Amino acid sequence: MEVEAEERESLHHEAENRKQKISLEGVWDLLWTPINWFKMLSSELHWSFVMGVVIVYGISQGLSMGLSRICIQYYLKDEQKLQPSEAQVYLGIIHIPWLVKPLWGLFTDTLPILGYRRKPYFLFAGLIGVVSMLVLSLDKKLNLAMSLLSLMVGSAGVAIADVTIDACVTENSISHPSLAGDMQSLCGLTSSIGALVGFSLSGFFVHLLGPKGVFGLLSIPPGLVIFVAMMFRESHLHNFSHRRVSEKFMDSGNAIWTTLKCSSVWRPCLYMYLSLALSLSVREGMFYWYTDAKGGPSFSKEVVGSIFSIGALGSLVGVLLYQNFLKNYPFRDVLFWTQLLYGISGLLDLVFVFRINLKLGLPDYLFVVIDEAVSQMIGRLKWMPLLVLSSKLCPAGIEGTFFALLMTIDHVGILSSTWAGGLLLHILNITRTQFENLWMAILIRSILRVVPIALLFLIPRTDPSSSILPSEMLRTKKGDDLESANLEMASLVNGV
Repeated sequence: MEVEAEERESLHHEAENRKQKISLEGVWDLLWTPINWFKMLSSELHWSFVMGVVIVYGISQGLSMGLSRICIQYYLKDEQKLQPSEAQVYLGIIHIPWLVKPLWGLFTDTLPILGYRRKPYFLFAGLIGVVSMLVLSLDKKLNLAMSLLSLMVGSAGVAIADVTIDACVTENSISHPSLAGDMQSLCGLTSSIGALVGFSLSGFFVHLLGPKGVFGLLSIPPGLVIFVAMMFRESHLHNFSHRRVSEKFMDSGNAIWTTLKCSSVWRPCLYMYLSLALSLSVREGMFYWYTDAKGGPSFSKEVVGSIFSIGALGSLVGVLLYQNFLKNYPFRDVLFWTQLLYGISGLLDLVFVFRINLKLGLPDYLFVVIDEAVSQMIGRLKWMPLLVLSSKLCPAGIEGTFFALLMTIDHVGILSSTWAGGLLLHILNITRTQFENLWMAILIRSILRVVPIALLFLIPRTDPSSSILPSEMLRTKKGDDLESANLEMASLVNGV
C-alpha cells in the first residue's frame, strides 16, 4: 500500500511539473507571438512597409491625435479665450482637410512626382506637418486666424499621410491577398495603441509644458513621416504619360457618379450621413463644464487625459465585441440596438450634470470614466457595421477611391453634428461661466440620437456575408484598367 501511495505521489508530481512546463512554454509563446508576427510581415512585405504603417497609423495618426485633442481644447479655451460654441465650430473647421480624402487618394494614385507615386506625398505630408506645429509652438503672438490655418495644415498633413499609406496597404493586399487581414489588423492595432498612449500622456504634457509646448512635441510625428519617405521602398516609374492623368480622373468621376445613382448605394449613404448629423455634439460644453464650472468636478489636465484614455479602451472593447459576437448579424438588427443604446447612454451625462452620481455615492471621476468607456464602446459598436456596409458598397475598379468618398460623407456628417451642436450651445446661452441650460442641450442631443432608428428602412436587409451591389458593378476590370483599380482604401478598424 505504501509503495502504491508513493507511486501515485510520484506520478502526481510529474504531472504537476509537466503542467508547469507547458504553462511556462505557453507564456513564452504568447510573448513571442507578436514579435514573430511582425517578423513574418516584414519578411513577406518588406520592413519599410511595416515600419511605415507603424509610424503613420501608430504615431502620426494615433499618438499625435491623442496628444493633440486635449492640447487643442485647452489652447482654444485658455490661449484664445473662446466660448464653448465658438470652440466647437472651429474644431470642425480644423478637420476640413479630411473631407477631401478622395482627392488626396486620386493624386497619389494617378499623379507620380519625379517617377514616384508614394514617396513625394509622404515627404510633403511630413514637411507641412512639421512647419505647422513649429509655427504654433514658436510664435507667441499668433492670432486666431493663423492658429486655425496652422492647425488645418497640420490636419492636412496627417490626412495625406493616412491616404498614402492606405494606398500602399491596398497594393500589398492585391499582391499578397492571404495577408490582407493581417495588414488591416496591423493598421487597427497600431492606431488603437497609439491613441491610447497619446490620451494617457496628453494631460500630463499639457500641464507640464502648456499647449504651445505640446505643439512643439507634435512636430516629431510628422518628422518621422519624412523618415518614412526616405526609407520607403518603391519602384521608379519609367515612361509615365501625364496625358493619362486627366483620363483617369474623368473615368473615376464617371464611375463614382454611376454608382451613386444606384438606389442600393445612395440610400445607405443617406442613412450614414443623417445618423451622424443628428447625433449633435455638445462635447465642448461638457469639456468647459468639466474644467471651469463652479459646481462642476473641476477636473485637472491629467484627469481629463486619463478620462479620454479610458474612452480609447472602451472603443477598442467595442471593436472586439463586434468582431467576436456581432459581425454576422444583419445590418438593421445591429444598428437598431446600437442606435437605441447610443441614445440611452447619452443620458449618463444628464445624471452627471445634475450631480445625481454624488447622491448615489459614486465619485465624479469613477462615474465619468464609466460614462466615457460605455459611450465610446457603444459608439464604436454603432460605427463598425457602417464601416463594413461601406466596404460592400464599393464597385470594382474604384474600390479605394469610393471607400474614401464614403468616409468623406461620414466626415461631413460628423462636421454637421459638430457645427449644429455649437449652434445649440449658442442658442441655449452656454458660455464659459453659464451652464444652467447644459442639461437641456444634453437632453436634446440624446433624443436626436434615437431618431435614426426611424430611418433604418434605408439600410438593406442583408447580412455582412451577402452582396449588395448589382453583379455588373462587382466585375473586376482587366488590362490597363487594373492599374487604376489600385486606389487608396481606408482601414475598416480605424474608421475616421
